[in-house]
Amino acid sequence: MVIGATSLSMVRDELFATMAETQQYLEQFLEARDNGALLQNAVSNLQQIKGILSLVELAGAEQLAEETRALAMDIPAGATDDRNDQLTAINNALHVLRSYLEQLEAHWVEMPELLLPAINKLRVAGKQAPLPESFFFAARLDVQRPAVPPSTAGATDVLLQARRLRHMYQVGLLAFIREDNIQASLRLMMRAMQRLDRLYAGQPVSHLYWVASAALESQADGQLLSKKSRKQLFARVDREIKLQTDSSNYVAPRGVIKDLLYLIALANSNGELAEQVRRLTNLPALPFTDHMLDDEYQRLSGPGQNVLRSLSAAIREEIISAKDLLDLVGRGTAQNEVLSNLHLILAKLEKTLAMVGLNAAANSLRKHLNVVESWTDSKAVEHADLSALADTLLYVESMVAGLERGERQAQSQKSEPLSEAESFAKHQLIEARIVVNDEAKSGLSLAKRAITSYLESDGDKMHLANVPSSLFNVRGGLLFLDQERAAEQVGACARYIQQHMLEATIMPSEHMLETLADALSSLEYYLEGGVLLQAKENRSVLDLADESLRALGASA
Repeated sequence: MVIGATSLSMVRDELFATMAETQQYLEQFLEARDNGALLQNAVSNLQQIKGILSLVELAGAEQLAEETRALAMDIPAGATDDRNDQLTAINNALHVLRSYLEQLEAHWVEMPELLLPAINKLRVAGKQAPLPESFFFAARLDVQRPAVPPSTAGATDVLLQARRLRHMYQVGLLAFIREDNIQASLRLMMRAMQRLDRLYAGQPVSHLYWVASAALESQADGQLLSKKSRKQLFARVDREIKLQTDSSNYVAPRGVIKDLLYLIALANSNGELAEQVRRLTNLPALPFTDHMLDDEYQRLSGPGQNVLRSLSAAIREEIISAKDLLDLVGRGTAQNEVLSNLHLILAKLEKTLAMVGLNAAANSLRKHLNVVESWTDSKAVEHADLSALADTLLYVESMVAGLERGERQAQSQKSEPLSEAESFAKHQLIEARIVVNDEAKSGLSLAKRAITSYLESDGDKMHLANVPSSLFNVRGGLLFLDQERAAEQVGACARYIQQHMLEATIMPSEHMLETLADALSSLEYYLEGGVLLQAKENRSVLDLADESLRALGASA
């Protein structure tokens, strides 16, 4: 058990009473904004709340209370409507704090990370920089990786390669920020990081690229949420690449390293890079997952337990009334007034269910409203209709039972139906493009694996025997779908393999083979982005492939 959680019961009544009083002061201040005494009383209470939380050593809750107090102090008496966002943020923070403490009281498990979204909303409202996700996370940052052989590339060549690899990273980053084909984007970014790591092997900066590679692997393997903070973190890595290439005395910021390590710990990926970083840095195991944190915060920021309990009790009373009236209808003794009241109760219940987010239950009930409205005589009611409505009320009752736990039903998405002919034609077109897309990706994957085997076998050309013909088949499929530029780039890769690898007597350098793999990776990313299914071109990715081909001297 955690000391802070177990100590909460000793101060619970005073703490909750002070929080309720603070909310009352703030509500009164909203109506009488010239009354500075109300605001000062709220600030004094927030200081008291912070002190209590500090006493029982609840670090996350104390931080939230402090941010709330700081923002409240920034609001002057007579505040106009431009301060409404700040007042709303304060009220929401107090609501989240109360929900968090209620949950802590029930489970005795501290999870200060749950409070970070509320803390950062306060900071943003106060025009301060948000706290990083790793704020409550502790890890060693000074652990060095095993020694790796230094790069043999010359200084000028290193700079040119670094700029091209940064461009590769930026292409993937832009797509990740837009949440466009996230997995493929992360793999492209990870390849750029791994190439930069090898390029600067033996130099201090390689530590950043090593950790960033593992963080990208973790983001992909763990399917972490594409939060704004993570987009900003990977964008910060891009800026660090620029700073590093522009300065010979570059040192990676410790904060960036810590944020990347937090993602690795959060994802708990089985990837090779992530496991290596976790082992060498001795990262702690986190007692939660990314999706668990998000779900729990949504629960905290939703209606409090008391509100949900009252609401569910009211809904259950409506259901009981509806079931009593339905029983009268089933006996055939119901008058017209009873039938009318039953329809009114069901209509009110349907709207209430929709309002609290129980959309599936509301939709099920809505299907019966027209039928019940048409009932004019209980003796003429069809037994099947009566039985179906009774089953639906039982279903609704079971859904309401989970309301106190904050459960919600996802609202289903709807789309306009196509005609049968349109649907068939669209299906056929998509199927054809999928076949070409899959064959093209298979051809590129085959080429990359063959190049790896060729390199590992010290230039055994048998591994490359079928690669040019396979790539020319890919080229044909791209031409068929009017992807001329991509087709020519694939053709250029095939010609390079034929002329400089199969027909040449000297094996290309490892750097040239990596550059060829960069070109193929760019083209593979182009295909994985669904370009063939959308029949449109992603120019930035093709520009990236062109850069690699120019570095090979094999422009399309």
